[in-house]
Order: sequence, then C-alpha cells, then structure tokens
Amino acid sequence: MAESARPTSRDVARQAGVSQATVSLVLGGKWRGRVSERTAEAVRQAAGELDYRPNLAARSLRLGRTRTALLVVPALTHEYFARVYAGAARVAEENGFGVVLYPSPEGIGPARDPFGSARAAIDGVIASSMAADALAGIGDGGLPLVMLDSGPGAPDGPPTVDLAVADGIRQVVRHLLGLGHRTITHIASDVDTWTFRIRAQTVREELAGVPGVLLRTERCALDVEPARQAAVRALSAPGPRPTALLCDGDVLAAGACKAARALGLAVPHELSVSGFDDLSLALAVDPELTSVRLPAEEVGAQGMRALLALLSGRPVPPCELPVTLVARGSTAPAP
Repeated sequence: MAESARPTSRDVARQAGVSQATVSLVLGGKWRGRVSERTAEAVRQAAGELDYRPNLAARSLRLGRTRTALLVVPALTHEYFARVYAGAARVAEENGFGVVLYPSPEGIGPARDPFGSARAAIDGVIASSMAADALAGIGDGGLPLVMLDSGPGAPDGPPTVDLAVADGIRQVVRHLLGLGHRTITHIASDVDTWTFRIRAQTVREELAGVPGVLLRTERCALDVEPARQAAVRALSAPGPRPTALLCDGDVLAAGACKAARALGLAVPHELSVSGFDDLSLALAVDPELTSVRLPAEEVGAQGMRALLALLSGRPVPPCELPVTLVARGSTAPAP
C-alpha cells in the first residue's frame, strides 16, 4: 500500500462507528473503565481489517515516551529466556510497545546501561533472575522495573512475577519418594539466585522428616559437562550409591544421563534422573526426561502486563504462576 493510502485513526473510527478519541484510548491500552469491552473489540477489529498501524514516533513525541521496554536476561542461549522474550514481545506488540532484549554481560549480576542514557531510550525494565539493586547501572536505577524469577519482593519494592518453584521441586521430590527412592543426590546449580536457593531449601525440607532418606548435594555450573562431572562424583562417592539424581535443570539432567551411561548404569532401571524446565531437550534425550514444565511465555507476558500497569499508575500485585510435573521415562521405581 502506498504511503499516502495508509489508513488513519479517522478511518478506524469511521469503520468502528466511534470517535478518534476512543480509537486512541483503545489502541493506547487506556480504555478500561472508559469504554466498554464491546466497543474496544470493535475498534480492534476495525484496525485489524484496515491493517492500521499507529504512528508510534508521533505518539512518543506527544506523550514523552518511547513505548519501548528493556528485557534483561542472564543468557540468550537458553531456551527458557527465548520463550520469556516471546511472551513479553507478544503482549508488547498488542499494546503498541517494542521490546529490546539485552543479556547481562557476565551472565548473572549487574547489567550495564546499553544505551548510555537508558531513560532517554526506554520506558521501563523487565529483569529476570537478578536482584533489583543489580540494575542500578541502567538509568541510574530510576526506571520503572518489574522483576521475574526473583522471589517475593518487599512491599515497597518493584512488582514481581515468579514461578511456583518450591511447589515444582516439591512435586519432583514426592514423585521420587513415591517410587521408593531413599538415597537421593541433588545435582544443584551453583548460581546464587533466589530460584536456585529455594530449590535447595525445598529439597532439604521435603526430605528432612522422611525415615531412611540419605540426601547428598553436588553443586556445579549450569552446563552439561560440569553436570556430568558432578554426577560422576555423586555416583562414585563412598557409601550407598544414589538411586536417583534430582537435577536443578534439564541441561544438568542431560549431563547426569551422560555420566550414568559412562559408568554403565541404565536409566531408569538402575538410576532415576529428573530435570526441571521441560525444555525441548527433555524430549531429545533417551529415555525422555521427567521434568517440571514452566510457563515461560506466560512469565514474559505477565512481566510485560505488569510493566504496562506500572507505567499507567495502576497497582501491580505480586504474581506467581503454577508449574506442572511431567513424568516420563527417566524415572522408575528404585532398584
């Protein structure tokens, strides 16, 4: 379509049978409490039929906003964070926003300001798996902020969107106990963040009162080879050999399976292995991994919704999303 023929907000208003002001409210995400859901849907439908695209540059100048959010993640190579981004980007697009994806330079810890002056380039920040004070370098810490996977925050702190990590680990532990496992080694991430601290704490608490349980812990970096080495240590240590390896992630579980094969142990008949995250990797290994499915896209979507609410001055209560254990072939009754 030629530039001069592009539909305008007036065209959308005419087709929907509403005023241009109503079109602006609906497409700007500020219609709730001002127009009905039916009217809002009529505007969205008209905009879709006309393939209307608002002039975001003009709107930004008018509102003094860039309509851009920054998503800070520990790594771009992990499938979980790619899915978080997909969810955030979907909700952002629905509301006329864009999302800039930025990895923390060291994987975890403080993030630099990627713009020199973030306050001039973005409206707010969604940050995953790091403490709020680690973001002081971005916009001098003054930008609206939503934290993901960071645990419940202080009442006066930034809004939080978390996964029910403790419940997920609890489901795994009870699954293994139900299969008769009593000698269990936790292959734990050595990354010091809330999500991994709560996993270790929950494993200890769930097994503390169970008679006859022997729990050991092997910590390692979040990669296949360190996990393989940790599993070899666990399976070769003096004393009773574990019948189950409970891993903090699917990547660690893949390393544990490699260790089992190298030591001649059959999974799951001689050794059960569980993961966490339910990545594509969980279905790629043989046998397929028992894992905890995380609604990663919904984490990103809820994070973006929370940031939009924050920018609009609306209250943003803490959000915790449920997780689900998916039992597959890598776990079986204890030998």
